[in-house]
Amino acid sequence: MNQHQIAITANASADVMERVLRVTRHRGFMVQQMAMSHHENALQLTMTVSSERPISSLYHQLDKLWDVQDIELTSTQKQQLSA
Repeated sequence: MNQHQIAITANASADVMERVLRVTRHRGFMVQQMAMSHHENALQLTMTVSSERPISSLYHQLDKLWDVQDIELTSTQKQQLSA
């Protein structure tokens, strides 16, 4: 399983979190950790997600959301499954 950390800057609107989480779920990623802060008219969101799928599919779909101002992949890790 691969883990990725994504930093998102988005417009501060009432439904932006719902859209981000819906796209994340539809692309087959599980949110492992999430932090959000509000600065002026923008939201700063940091998410750690995991999946076997390529992160590019999630990255490009999140980037298409009209609320998203900036998105950055900050780290990627491959996790070993323990038996």
